[in-house]
Amino acid sequence: MIIHHAKQVLKTEAEGILKLIDNIDDNFSEMVEIICKTQGRLIVAGIGKSGIIGRKFVATFNSTGTRSMFLHPVEAMHGDLGMVCPDDILLALSNSGETDELNILIPSIRNIGCKIISFTGNINSTLAQNSDIVINVGVEKEACPMGLAPTTSTTALLAMGDALAVSLINKKQFKSSDFKKIHPGGALGQRLSKKVSDFMLTDESLPWVHEDTDMAEVLNIIDRVNIGVCLVVKPDKTLAGIITDGDIRRMLVKREPLFELSAQKVMTQNPKNVRPDTPAFDALNLMEAFEITVLPITDINGVVLGILHLHDILGKGEFKFNGS
Repeated sequence: MIIHHAKQVLKTEAEGILKLIDNIDDNFSEMVEIICKTQGRLIVAGIGKSGIIGRKFVATFNSTGTRSMFLHPVEAMHGDLGMVCPDDILLALSNSGETDELNILIPSIRNIGCKIISFTGNINSTLAQNSDIVINVGVEKEACPMGLAPTTSTTALLAMGDALAVSLINKKQFKSSDFKKIHPGGALGQRLSKKVSDFMLTDESLPWVHEDTDMAEVLNIIDRVNIGVCLVVKPDKTLAGIITDGDIRRMLVKREPLFELSAQKVMTQNPKNVRPDTPAFDALNLMEAFEITVLPITDINGVVLGILHLHDILGKGEFKFNGS
């Protein structure tokens, strides 16, 4: 019975989240636009379990590029309201929409001049009626067998907050390098604070060929080094081009006689490249911007010194490429 009950809780909460999908509409889009345009902060307020979820919202927003602050409604009415400015936006959290401590705060927020967004399970509530934008986070039932303890409702609220946070990440084009700037103590932050030279492959590890090398040898090198590319260099070892798995696929689709071609005929000329002293977060930004996973490393004269793979920056198996 224990296992059955536990599984039923997960099923109920999962169903509650899935039903929120239908609540993502023009109101949600408008909310994201307003938050992105404001010069102020996103002030999150809630009481009880909603307040706890609200603090998690704030932590996520701040770490992903949206300035945010948690405001306890009771403390706000006793002086903390002084932290709120007209350019700020209030995100009020209440499942019932009838939380007295929160609703009593609304007129004061209005007087300051802030817009009000509410996440509530009751779109006809006092809170909803006094909000500029209402996001419905209502669920059909709690996972609690008595229907009393906030369970499905708090899970749904948390999920909607994550949906907002990720939407803001995409809208603001928040990148891994931005994440590094505000996470200097984290594992990813530490890696991104280093130079390209700390990660690049050099010497025997370099997959490179000359322009007249036949494609059979190019494929052997790509297979041996196993990073999906081969650099093409001139006799003085300056970078001439790069051959990727994608270049090879395109040749096959065109039904080109691949094994009769030289590296020069297949390569992409003038590929993006960086210097050894380039900060890792700049290299990562370049990879994200052009949707590439490998960068040649050259000196000021274009001589190939090494090669950098995305996984060498992020750490194989530790992080995922989160660009879009």
